[in-house]
Amino acid sequence: MTLNRRPQPSSDDRELRLWKVGRALVVTFAAAVLVAGGVFYSLLYLLDFQEIDSTAKLDAKTLFDLVKLSFGVVAGAGALVALVVAYRRQRVDEAGAHREATRLHTERFSVAVDKLGSDSPAVRLGGVHALAGLADDAPDDNLRQTCIDVLCAYLQLPFTPDPGDDPAHQEEHHRYLALRKVRHTILRLIGDHYRRPRGTHRSWQGCDLDLNGVPIDGDMDFGGAVFSGGRVSFGGAAFSGGRVSFGGAAFSGGEVSFGGAAFSGGEVSFGGAAFSGGRVSFGGAAFSGGEVSFGGAAFSGGRVSFGGAAFSGGEVSFGRAAFSGGRVSFDDAAFSGGEVSFSGAAFSGGEVSFGIATFSGSTVFFGHAAFSGGRVSFSSATFSGGRVSFDIAAFSGGEVSFAAAAFSGGEVSFGRATFSGSTVSFGLATFSGSTVPFDDATFSGGTVSFAAATFSGGRVSFSSATFSGSQVSFADVRGGPAPVGLLAAVGTPVPSEITLASHWVPLAP
Repeated sequence: MTLNRRPQPSSDDRELRLWKVGRALVVTFAAAVLVAGGVFYSLLYLLDFQEIDSTAKLDAKTLFDLVKLSFGVVAGAGALVALVVAYRRQRVDEAGAHREATRLHTERFSVAVDKLGSDSPAVRLGGVHALAGLADDAPDDNLRQTCIDVLCAYLQLPFTPDPGDDPAHQEEHHRYLALRKVRHTILRLIGDHYRRPRGTHRSWQGCDLDLNGVPIDGDMDFGGAVFSGGRVSFGGAAFSGGRVSFGGAAFSGGEVSFGGAAFSGGEVSFGGAAFSGGRVSFGGAAFSGGEVSFGGAAFSGGRVSFGGAAFSGGEVSFGRAAFSGGRVSFDDAAFSGGEVSFSGAAFSGGEVSFGIATFSGSTVFFGHAAFSGGRVSFSSATFSGGRVSFDIAAFSGGEVSFAAAAFSGGEVSFGRATFSGSTVSFGLATFSGSTVPFDDATFSGGTVSFAAATFSGGRVSFSSATFSGSQVSFADVRGGPAPVGLLAAVGTPVPSEITLASHWVPLAP
């Protein structure tokens, strides 16, 4: 993700917007005279100027009053002129102070950057803290952003890998550990500054953060950080070790990207994070090892995308996550290995989509999940291997779609699930190889449709299922005989709320 920033006006720009002294004084004096004349005329009008005798003589008292009024007007205009001069002097002094602060900042910046380029890890560490301090004390946002950019660029620089703890390379190994400490210090400082409330001293919230391709091989704490503006990118970052925490972080605005990131080891936690606005992308991310947790996270607004992500190993958990608003997309994601859990998740609003996703080897749990609102879509998804479980899931509201999904291998289980209020569609789905049990499921409300689905292979069963109130349709289905246990579960005569395919309806005795 490219981080483009709009240029902000500098102190010189602010200074150029001041009028020249002569022009400012003329305009101010003229305005003062016009205002005084307007007030004078208004008073005369209110005192019935029209009734004044035009033949009246100008006595000494009236003349004295007019002189006082004239001096008052001149004094007022003079006061305004003095005010303008003082204001301009103040602005010029502020601009000068800003230039001086910028000059000192530039000098300190040069020294800090020189330290960061030192051969000594200890000196580099001093440069890191110096740059962080400069960012805190920067006289404007542009200079603060420059310091942050340099720290991020350091993290993106190539480095010599660890030669190992071989005695023959002990010196290189110790140097690697020392430079690794420098990188981890930068990550720690970034986390500390993003936890501070926006607008307070030492807060970097709202700044851009470019960590594209950065290797994160140790502990990093973004717990409680707030991403409410700017652009933050971990695109292509490699999470390969240690414990990285975004626990309790708030994603409420701006743009945050983990696109193309690789989660191959260690533990990464988004537990309890709140996704309420902005855009957060895990598009194309690779989950191949370690543990990644979104347990208890709240998705209530904005857009969160896992589109094209690859789940091929490790453990990824959305257990007890709450999807109540916004849009969360797993479109075109590939679940080919490892374990992904949505156990106990609550889908009560917004939209969650697994459209065109492929389930070919992972173990994916939706057990005990509650579908009570919003829309959840598995449209055109392919279930060709592994195991996907909706056991004991509750479909009590909203809409859940498996329309045109292909069940060609593996197992997709709805055992003991309850369908009591949702609109659930398997329309145009193809059951050609998977084992899909609805055993002991309860259909007590809502609508469940298998209309125009194809049953040509595999094993679909409704053994011991209970049909007591749902509108369930198998109209126009194609393929072989009825699923195992369906006719027994439906009973005879077929209830009016159940629609069976014509070639499944048992003949009357």
